[in-house]
Amino acid sequence: MKFSKRTEWNTDESELARAYRGRLAAGLPVADLTASNPTRCGFEYPVELLGPLADSAVLDYDPDPKGSLRAREAVCRYYADHGVSLNPGQLILTTSTSEAYSYLFKLLCDPGDAILVCQPSYPLFDFLADAEVVKLQYAPLFYDHEWQLDLQGMRQRITPQTRAIVLVHPNNPTGHFTKANEVRELALLCREYDLALIVDEVFLDYILGPVPADATSVAAFELDVLTFVISGISKIVGLPQMKAAWLLAVGPGSREALTRLEVLADTYLSMNAPIQRALPSWLENRRSIQEQIRARTAENLAALDQVLAGQPGHCRWVSRLKVEGGWYAVLRIPATQPDEHTARALLERGVWIQPGYFFGMREAGWLVASLLTPIKDFRRGITLLLEYFRENQKSYQNG
Repeated sequence: MKFSKRTEWNTDESELARAYRGRLAAGLPVADLTASNPTRCGFEYPVELLGPLADSAVLDYDPDPKGSLRAREAVCRYYADHGVSLNPGQLILTTSTSEAYSYLFKLLCDPGDAILVCQPSYPLFDFLADAEVVKLQYAPLFYDHEWQLDLQGMRQRITPQTRAIVLVHPNNPTGHFTKANEVRELALLCREYDLALIVDEVFLDYILGPVPADATSVAAFELDVLTFVISGISKIVGLPQMKAAWLLAVGPGSREALTRLEVLADTYLSMNAPIQRALPSWLENRRSIQEQIRARTAENLAALDQVLAGQPGHCRWVSRLKVEGGWYAVLRIPATQPDEHTARALLERGVWIQPGYFFGMREAGWLVASLLTPIKDFRRGITLLLEYFRENQKSYQNG
């Protein structure tokens, strides 16, 4: 049987993943610094969380392709709390942000067209693009005291096949909020080349430290460019298993875009009635879990800084980059070997951490740590990590 080229992915398990699975099978301790699912990180969810799913009203099926009006009104109230005025007609519910991306790639691209994505960022874009027969063009972010867009680099990578720019705000894993002046420059770029702007805001509610002036939804800007904003309860309510997300459209051309997207949504009708019925309740009660997550990430970030401060001033092997939001921290490490080798060596000491290249960084010099990890495990993992670099300091100095 011949299968499509778009699904010719390498699905072999990596040596790193195999080693991790083997360590778990052997019952050896692991401080997991990759945790991304809040439901597995020891947070307290309200006992009445599942109550709305037992409402008899979930038996009433009204297949509105955009999603139930009641659920979309709840999403509008969420944005009103962020100072954005929307009407339910600007929204389409999806089962995940991945599905929202797939709708937008179908809407904007013919086979062979391209989407411009800033890196570091989600590793899932590759699979989504392949599935839609869309090419990805990458524009690197750069770090100079803080993460910044390389607007000139983005301009140089735009081709006649480019159809949209994807912006993750705040970015995953760098945790930086795109600055207001950068957003406006992006809008100018989009108008110049007739591109749409796709903004992923799943981490919008998670601010670390002082509130940045730019920690607001891009939907609040009047950019005069077709803009799609994606988000969902995987992060907003810490419920990745409930599969509820959305996309909203603003700006010139949004009415026609929504008409076409409604046909796509009607073709799949993937949103189920119980989740739509529960969505208003979950959004209204989101602050309880958000406060716990923010407290955890802030405490872990402080612990990270405390451990790193214990390095001698003349020889600081590990540093962390500035982070404004989200729940990850990017670590700069000596680039003396591929990060996968470093991650494997750390795993042998009981630390499971992601190499930076998973997110599109260079293959040496970066690690990414989750700030969701339970505090005791996080501190133990970071302490073991630093001990590894301290013990190998001579190889860094010689290198």
